[in-house]
Amino acid sequence: MSAQSASGSIVDQFENNAGVEIEVDDVQARMHTLIDEYQVPEQEARRSVVNSLLDEHDIDQDAFYASDDGNELVQVGDIDEPEQWVDIEVVVDQLWEPNSDSMSQVGLVADESGRTKFISWEKSDLPELEEGQAYRLTNVVTDEYEGQFSVKLNRTTGIEAIDSEIDTNAANEDVVSEGAFVALRPGSGLIKRCPEEDCTRVLQDGECSAHGAVDGEFDLRMKAVFDDGQGIESVIFDAEATEALTGMTVDEATDMAMDALDQSVVVDELREQVLGRYYEVTGPVVGDYHLANEVSEIGPDDALEADAAHVFAEHFEA
Repeated sequence: MSAQSASGSIVDQFENNAGVEIEVDDVQARMHTLIDEYQVPEQEARRSVVNSLLDEHDIDQDAFYASDDGNELVQVGDIDEPEQWVDIEVVVDQLWEPNSDSMSQVGLVADESGRTKFISWEKSDLPELEEGQAYRLTNVVTDEYEGQFSVKLNRTTGIEAIDSEIDTNAANEDVVSEGAFVALRPGSGLIKRCPEEDCTRVLQDGECSAHGAVDGEFDLRMKAVFDDGQGIESVIFDAEATEALTGMTVDEATDMAMDALDQSVVVDELREQVLGRYYEVTGPVVGDYHLANEVSEIGPDDALEADAAHVFAEHFEA
């Protein structure tokens, strides 16, 4: 789509969705400035112009984009463009602890084509999704960050639990990566999880975001930064995978932390064992994370120099 045709599309969209007349010359001038003078990609320029016009005319974004006639029903593996309003039928594969108060829920949804991250915003006041349940979600908007696509739920999103059997096996295909561990991210080491049934949220200052103050249960994990020579990926090791790689069990990590009266000694020990070494990791890629089901060291001769590894660590763990 050219800048000129994109401008006409924006004008039509405001007239059809909000009953607001926008001068096409104004839109063309804004698009020209962003694309030709500042080298902004056309899709980003279009998004910027639309958002600016929404603010200027005090138009609610969710209402502006929401479709009364329904959207195209798509599979998550076919999502390849941001700012598209679509309907999906998915299973909630995994829920994570939100890292922002503005988020109500965050996790992964899956269908036959793959998995994608979803976010439900606190301000949208939507019913909470349940892990393992299938839903038809209408009026969700696609998003993209560094090549990873996701969907965002908003106050116009329709949530309908369905009985459909959705086969997600195709989304479980293992991926093999070879590279060096260059850092462990915050949240690695000895952690505590909520003990309530069907809740695995990591506690923050002794509190679960869903159940409040609880006596947590210890768990062990590594959130590793993995450099394959072409890019960086985040690799998650659960307690079983961490023990297989380092020999450290949850009980040993707990005893170590209690003896030192400091949980940070656990991640220090893990870092000492894995940082700067080369490994082969096998497991599914889920959203932004490579989940380690199997891992083996390629060889000590391939290890990075310790000093270089610590430089990487300081950069990624900051």
